[in-house]
Amino acid sequence: MPDGSVLAIAAIVGLKYLLPLAIIPFPFLAGWANFVLDTVDGDLLVPLGLSDGVYQRIDKSADYVTYACMVAAAWRWPLRRVVIGLFALRTVGQALFFITGNKVVFFLFPNFLEPLFLVYATVLLWKHEKAPAFYARHAVVIWVLVIAYKLQDEYVTHVANVDRSELLGRLFGG
Repeated sequence: MPDGSVLAIAAIVGLKYLLPLAIIPFPFLAGWANFVLDTVDGDLLVPLGLSDGVYQRIDKSADYVTYACMVAAAWRWPLRRVVIGLFALRTVGQALFFITGNKVVFFLFPNFLEPLFLVYATVLLWKHEKAPAFYARHAVVIWVLVIAYKLQDEYVTHVANVDRSELLGRLFGG
């Protein structure tokens, strides 16, 4: 592996563990930045020479740091108990993945925490003190969207093993 690849891998992996810490003071900005990084990191790290097995372990452990930071950031939010419950649900999935190596557990223990956190952080940014009332008024719609989005995401990613980059490339003639 060339030195440039090693440095790029180290920088991306370092960012995967450090960026979540910024979620605590900056839930909207750092939360969405982390979401984007988590979306593209595999498309960067694997071509740079990181094996898929190593990538999966790094990705899932960095995800757990993200989830813990989301809980810390949401500690004063009215939906703190929901966030903690979703963290516990995903913790079971994370533990089972590290024990078994089977990614299907992520579909069985979905990550509803991240999309709910991002939605609430966005509402909080725009509605400020009116965010709890907005969330309460729109909770059913928010939850339908969070569940639908995340179940398809977990299925496509961890059960069907569809590579979205390849799929998009094929769709757009790449």
